[in-house]
This record gives sequence, C-alpha cells and structure tokens, in this order.
Amino acid sequence: MEYTVGAPIANFTDLLLDAVCMVDAGGRFVYVSAACVNIFGYTQQEMIGMTMIDLVAPADRARTLAVAQEVMNGQVHTNFENRYVRKNGDIVHIMWSARWSEADQLRVAVARDVTALKQAQAMQSVLYAISEAAHASDDLADLFERSHAIVHEFLPACCFAVALCDTAGQDIDFAYLVDDGAPCDAALMPLLCEAVAQCAAPLLLAPGAQSVLPAPLQAAAASLAGGALAVPMTTTDGVVGVIALRNGPDDAPYRTQDRDLLVFVADQLAAAIGRKQLHAQLRFMALHDELTRLPNRRLFHDRLDTALAHARRQQERLALLFLDLNRFKQVNDNFGHACGDRLLQEVARRVSACLRNSDTLARLGGDEFVVLLEDIVLAADAGLVLDKIHQALAAPVDLGDGHRLQISVSVGVAHYPEHGSTREELIAHADKAMYAAKAASPLAGSGAHQPA
Repeated sequence: MEYTVGAPIANFTDLLLDAVCMVDAGGRFVYVSAACVNIFGYTQQEMIGMTMIDLVAPADRARTLAVAQEVMNGQVHTNFENRYVRKNGDIVHIMWSARWSEADQLRVAVARDVTALKQAQAMQSVLYAISEAAHASDDLADLFERSHAIVHEFLPACCFAVALCDTAGQDIDFAYLVDDGAPCDAALMPLLCEAVAQCAAPLLLAPGAQSVLPAPLQAAAASLAGGALAVPMTTTDGVVGVIALRNGPDDAPYRTQDRDLLVFVADQLAAAIGRKQLHAQLRFMALHDELTRLPNRRLFHDRLDTALAHARRQQERLALLFLDLNRFKQVNDNFGHACGDRLLQEVARRVSACLRNSDTLARLGGDEFVVLLEDIVLAADAGLVLDKIHQALAAPVDLGDGHRLQISVSVGVAHYPEHGSTREELIAHADKAMYAAKAASPLAGSGAHQPA
C-alpha cells in the first residue's frame, strides 16, 4: 500500500539533514525524505516499495531484524547503529531513532549518517593502537604482528602482508606475511606489492576488475576469488614498503573508505618503521666501526666479558688473536687515506671469511683488529685459525688506481685460562705478544709497501 504524507509535512522533512523513513509492517519503505538520496544513494522514488532489510549490510541483518521487532512490539529505540549498503556499493554507517505507530501500522524512524564519525573514530583508535604497539614492540617483526591484530579489527582479511623496500628502493621482500587464503592467489601478493611500490599509489582490486595494471599482475588478478587492497608506506625518503590485504569470496568487498583507512594505517606504520629503523641504525653506529662495519671496541669488550663468564661456567677454553697490519702508516703516506681505507675493508672481509659464525672479529681502531675464538678444544686450534688468516692475507690486495699491495700482519695470541682470567689480562697479553711478533718479523720493518 502506498502511503501519502501531507505536503506541508513532506516539505518540512525534506529540509532536514537527517533522513525520515516510514516502513510498513511488511518491512517496506512507504515514505522517505529527500535526505535519503545523500545517505543511501537512491532517489525517493527508487526507495519506495524496497524492503528495508535488503539494504542492510549482511553482517548486521540479524540484529537489525531483532530490533525492528522490538520497535513493533512497542519499544522506542534511540541511537541504534547499523550499516547499510549504498547504491554504489559503499558502506554507510547509520544511527537510528525509531518508534511504532499503532494507528498507522508504521515504523517511523529518523536516520543520521555517522560514517564520517565512525571513520574518524577508527582512525583515532588505529593511531593510538599503533603508537602503543610501536612503543611496546621489541623489533619490526613484533610491530607487524601487533599491527596485523589492530588492522584485523577494522578490515578483516585472510591474508595480511607487510613488504619492505631495500635501501636502494629496487627490491621488495615480505617482512611479515600471514596467508590463510587459497593457494591459487599466492602469486598475487608479491606482484601487487611490487606494483604499489613502483607507482607509489594505492591499488584496490575486485574480482574481474579491468584496472590498468602491469601484465603479470593483471593475469594474477584474473583468478582473484575475493578482493585485494594494497597501499604504500611512505616517508620523506620515499616509499619504504607496502601493506597489503586480501579477503575471500564470502567477505564484503573492500571499498574506498577501507582504502582510506588503510592509507592512514600505512602512514602511521611508516612513521613507526622509520623510528624503529633510525633507532636500530643509531644502536648499530654506537657499537660498530663505521668503515668496516665490524664490532667496535665497546661491543667487543661486551662480547668478551660474556664469553669469559660462559667459559668459566662451562669450564671451556677461548682465545684472542690480536692483529696489527705491518707498515700500514706507509700505505696512507704513499697512496693516500682512501687506499688505506680500502685496505682495511679488504682485510676485514678476508679475515671474516676465515672465522665461524660464533667467532667475533672487531676493529679496535687504526689498523688493529682482534679475533675472539670461543669454545675451542685445544690451544692448537687457535693456531689453525691463525694459519688460515695468514693464507687469506697472502694474496695481493687490489686497491684501485693501479695499486696492488702485498700485505702482512703481526699477530699476538692469548689463551684463557693460561694467560689470564679477565678481559684486561687477556688483551694485555695478546697485545704484548703481537708487539713481540712484530719485532721479530722482517716484514714489519719500516720500509714502505711495494707494488706486488
């Protein structure tokens, strides 16, 4: 039955920013005010006769019907919230006040669009949550796991991924990936993240979407069972990574408001990543030599103290090798400090290749290096490592600009527990032994290095 509202009342209700709706006992709209066009996207004529529940988001239909029945039983409801699907497919959040008119056999309701408020609340919640996660996280992996839980509250997905760009911005690798989706979609996420990193713009994919995409991504998206959404994480230095989601065929498709929310999440996450990386870089710089990237004196002392404590408890042996380049000053004097720096870097590389992962090579300063050998069985084991180091350094070093140098090192060795039980005692013994070796070596004289 078509319901007619008097012209004066209709004129007044059409002035309201909130929508006025009347629904009959069968659940069909019999009257809607002009504001419904802005809220729901349908014209007044289109909405008349439509079933109210068909416009409600599927996830909210059961509780909406329950409240509608309560209204028809005489209860007055105010500030009831649910979600509707607009004509264009977007989700709109509605706050309702409704009552039942027994005389007219109608539910009369006033609807207010609170989508912008919900979006602002979601962004504020995300901001607080990610800020807390960034503060509480021990590392980036922990931060990404916490961020996954935060995002899932607002944007459910069967796949959540965070991919980070390398320092050159050329390659991108997954730093975090949780995928409970179909294996056939596995190729989509890497291609999607690469495309977003390259274009530095969000991508929203839906099944059968004919977006202008790179050919490999377009082929992968053709078999997409659900939707996918990816946005870049950007700082002042450019794109540092991508955050990407994929949902299943039974999930609500991602919409533009979902994209906007994920962009906000990505901005907060990018800032948190930037802070974490800066702190990590500062920690690294405080504990490592800038030239060789080896542990510096401070970090070496800490590792040696830890190794000594472990050796005492386990009654194990360890050894120190104190290395000093012979005639290094002449390299700087004759060929320049740039060649000297390249020589130190090459020595660090070659010596590192002679060691186990459990061993430590550090640069104490200048041309002095020290090797910590933990958990050695016999004192002679340190001699085997020393032989490997001499062999590795026997080949000439190409320093560029036509300079090829033959180098050598003088090495002093200290063993725990024979030569001391403290860091100071072991270092002093190894240092003294190194100077003795240098004094006895004909290669450690004062003559300048000669081209090889």
